[in-house]
Amino acid sequence: MLPATPVRPSLRFRPAPALRLRQRLLFLWAGALFVAGDVVFWLMFAAVLSSSGLATLDGAVHTFVVDSRSPFSTAFLSAVAEVTSPTVMSVIGGLVAIVWAVWKREVWRPAVLLGSMVLSVVLATVIKLDVSRSRPPSSDFLLGPDDALSFPSGHTLGAAVFASVLAYLLVSRSGTRTTAVLAYAGAALLTLVVAYSRLYLGYHWLTDVVASLGVALGVLGLAVFVDAARHGRSA
Repeated sequence: MLPATPVRPSLRFRPAPALRLRQRLLFLWAGALFVAGDVVFWLMFAAVLSSSGLATLDGAVHTFVVDSRSPFSTAFLSAVAEVTSPTVMSVIGGLVAIVWAVWKREVWRPAVLLGSMVLSVVLATVIKLDVSRSRPPSSDFLLGPDDALSFPSGHTLGAAVFASVLAYLLVSRSGTRTTAVLAYAGAALLTLVVAYSRLYLGYHWLTDVVASLGVALGVLGLAVFVDAARHGRSA
């Protein structure tokens, strides 16, 4: 009897062509997200430092939003701000990660979500201290005093990272195209509502929230890249 032909280890664990193609597409998407986020953030950073570009609209947008306040909008957006504060979002993210890990008996995706949120908090803190931008006039604050720095918006960044990374992790394995569209649309809608609430309540300038969107895109890009790299090795 002829001996069985040995299987070379390098071939045994090599991802299938379809998986390699999917991994490459995810790498391209991750790179596009990171570059787009980087461009948006640095444009806002430069605009704030030079008082040019979009920063020239900060005052006008602030005045317009403040003048458009109504009782219903104030009640709704105040609730949104309370629920999406950096502290509350950190707690929500931690609870979601723990429940996910226990329920699904997996560690990787909950860890990616939690790591993304921790990174967003660190980036927001470091950037705020580096830029040291003042908030709009305190007389326009609707929820009491806040002496924290303004650039970028921690509320917007935290909500955007949580919603977008969670959407990616949920649909990246088994979601249909329709599910993916709905998930990302929901994440975008939540982010925009939170961003608008920060303008409406008087605590941030327009460039603050736009910069937060840029940072969030960058964090999402990193999450996609790390997940794709690990998923490709384990395929």
